[in-house]
Amino acid sequence: MLLHYAPPMSPYLDILYQDDALVVFNKPSGLLTVPGKAPEHKDSLEFRARLVWPGVRIVHRLDMATSGVVVMALTADSQRELNRQFQQRETQKHYIACVSGIVPADYGSIDLPLICDWPNRPKQKVCYEYGKASLTHYVVLNRNTTSSRLMLIPVTGRSHQLRVHLQWLGHAILGDKFYADSEGYLATERLQLHAEKLTFRHPSTAELIVCVSPCPF
Repeated sequence: MLLHYAPPMSPYLDILYQDDALVVFNKPSGLLTVPGKAPEHKDSLEFRARLVWPGVRIVHRLDMATSGVVVMALTADSQRELNRQFQQRETQKHYIACVSGIVPADYGSIDLPLICDWPNRPKQKVCYEYGKASLTHYVVLNRNTTSSRLMLIPVTGRSHQLRVHLQWLGHAILGDKFYADSEGYLATERLQLHAEKLTFRHPSTAELIVCVSPCPF
């Protein structure tokens, strides 16, 4: 539930790449990927894209608070092929996150089943009985006295996967209103999670497309 939705207006659309088959955006933190149910939540990356490309089609999403690379299809065939690549895990992506505390291991993997925490939705939780398998690899890029900067490589794409996995690790993402403690949430002005790189095959030519949006924090 969005109590106060005030998405950033500048730049209105940040386009990283486009051709006849697809368009790639850099989504800012604070902007929904798709419209919410309420009229005041209509503004979104999809809504803005549709003003330019009326036939634009969703392929994947980022959380409202997460920034970074989002690809959308411009034809049904492109959407079908991009969806297939995501579902078959043929795409490659990594995120940058700043988390609370000092992560001791230089790298590791988090393999935990996730399910919607229904009474507290949209929160997710670990559930070994009914949860869906989810896997995240991480590499520590650097550490300071109070936090660590990680590269996160999700193998699966569950809702809130990175956020729940890092909370479970004991190092919630800074600025996370759902999963960080009050100190971690108030430590930054925004969620410190950014989809920095996405690699996929062009749906028409099979050419390798590498899209990068340098981390803004």
